[in-house]
Amino acid sequence: MGKVRFNVSMSLDGYMAGPHQSERDPLGLGGLDLHSWLFALERRQDADGEEGGIVNASTRVARELESGYGAVVMGRNMFGPIRGPWNVEWRGWWGEDPPWHTPVYVLTHHQREPLEMDGGTTFYFVTDGIASALERARASAGEEDVLIGGGASVIQQYLASGLIDEFWVSIVPILLGSGERLFDNVGSSITLELIEVVEAPEVTHLKVAVK
Repeated sequence: MGKVRFNVSMSLDGYMAGPHQSERDPLGLGGLDLHSWLFALERRQDADGEEGGIVNASTRVARELESGYGAVVMGRNMFGPIRGPWNVEWRGWWGEDPPWHTPVYVLTHHQREPLEMDGGTTFYFVTDGIASALERARASAGEEDVLIGGGASVIQQYLASGLIDEFWVSIVPILLGSGERLFDNVGSSITLELIEVVEAPEVTHLKVAVK
C-alpha cells in the first residue's frame, strides 16, 4: 500500500489560496502567484505545449509531486464553485482532459453520477465522508500513493484525523493577507519530521513526514 500525501504551495503568511475564490479566480486573488515557480519550469511548459522554460532545483521536486499516485481525493470547492445541488453542466476547472489520469474522489453532500473524462480521469462523488473516500481511493491506487488534492479544509480534516503520511509544502515569498490557511483547525498534537529542504529560485520546498 502506498502513502497518503499532499503537496501545496503556501505564502509566507500561511495561505494556500487567496481571498474571494470564484470561477474567475479559483485560487482567490493573488493565489495564482503561489504557483509561478511551477509554471516557469521547462517540463511544465512542455506539458502545456509551450516552448522554453527553465530547469532548476524545483524541477526534481515537480517531477516527484506529479507522479507516483494512483488516485486523488479532493473537496467539492476544488472541483468547482457550485453550492447546493449539482449543476451537471459543470465538469471541473480543467477542460475535458484533467491532469490526474486516475480516479478522483470528490467529497460532497450531494449525490452525482460518476463523470468520465478524457485521459483516464473519472470523477466519483462521495457523500459519506473522508474515511470512505480514502478507502475507495486506496483500493483504486493499489501499491501507488493516494494524493489529497485539497482544498485547505479537506487537507485539514485528513491531517487532524491522522491519515496523512507525508507532504511537500512549497513556501513562496509573497503575502496574501487572507484566504485559505493550510494549517488552521489541525491542532498541535501532530508530530512532524522534516525530511528534506530544497532551495530554489523564488521558492523553498519542505518535505515533511507525519509521525
